[in-house]
Amino acid sequence: MKRSWRGVILLCIVLFLNIICTQKAVNAYYFEHYRSVIMYALFNILLFPAAYLIYRRERDVR
Repeated sequence: MKRSWRGVILLCIVLFLNIICTQKAVNAYYFEHYRSVIMYALFNILLFPAAYLIYRRERDVR
């Protein structure tokens, strides 16, 4: 099963955004900015379905 470059790059971008959101949420929690923590955590949760849709679309294309 061969993957396209576009799918791999998109999944890498989503992973990079997940890492950034996690780091910002931890940093905001450390400085007690709880509203920011909730926003970053929600954005992190919303990125998961996006990654799943990209993966599923790339898996089904042959």
